[in-house]
Amino acid sequence: MAITTRGDSKNGILHLYKRVPKRYASIEPRTFVWLSLHTDSQAVAKTKEAAAWEQMVAAWEAKLAGDTGDAEQRFAAARDLAEARGFRYMHAEQVARLPIEELRDRFAAVTGFKDQPNNPDMVEAAAILGGAKEPSLTISKALELYWTLAKDKTIGKSEDQLRRWRNPRIKAVKNLIAVIGDKPISEITGDDMLDFRNWWMERLDEEDLTPNSANKDLSHLGSVLKTVNTMKRLGDLLP
Repeated sequence: MAITTRGDSKNGILHLYKRVPKRYASIEPRTFVWLSLHTDSQAVAKTKEAAAWEQMVAAWEAKLAGDTGDAEQRFAAARDLAEARGFRYMHAEQVARLPIEELRDRFAAVTGFKDQPNNPDMVEAAAILGGAKEPSLTISKALELYWTLAKDKTIGKSEDQLRRWRNPRIKAVKNLIAVIGDKPISEITGDDMLDFRNWWMERLDEEDLTPNSANKDLSHLGSVLKTVNTMKRLGDLLP
């Protein structure tokens, strides 16, 4: 590791020059990296050295985490990568509305953008400029989120009370998934809910159940899906 000026530097700005660890070879094509320390003072550069390298390593770790087929893990990695570069993850539409100075900073933070404007690091570009695709929120995932979002409803409950509170909601969600599949909640249609109603009508008839059983399922489903839709600010029009 060395602190030095780059060969083409005309303003004396110091950079950290260091070999890329083998661990990151799959997501970092460079053998060595130059990291600007944004100062021409050796003393100041020395104080920034460790933090600059830690930030670089954090970005590589985020890239590694995103090198997967799991959509949720890829999106979480994109958020982490943006944070490692010093930015809050924002959707592309939000990024486009930023003041020109902030927009310029984001573009400048993308590896390769300055030196190779036609060949920037697309993983970093997606993370920093908001192009990472957010995974769809499925019915089962909504239930996972619900436990946290509705935590205020479980305050003071004993373990047995908590179990009795959770089980009917788990059952209702399982029933819905069995009928319409574990689809994104944004894609639940009125026909889906009619299919679910008809499924319950058949059960009521065949198993001699009371209508209250179906009503409880619908009530629990409404609570789960509406809470997640509201608290996560999804804006979905639920049937």
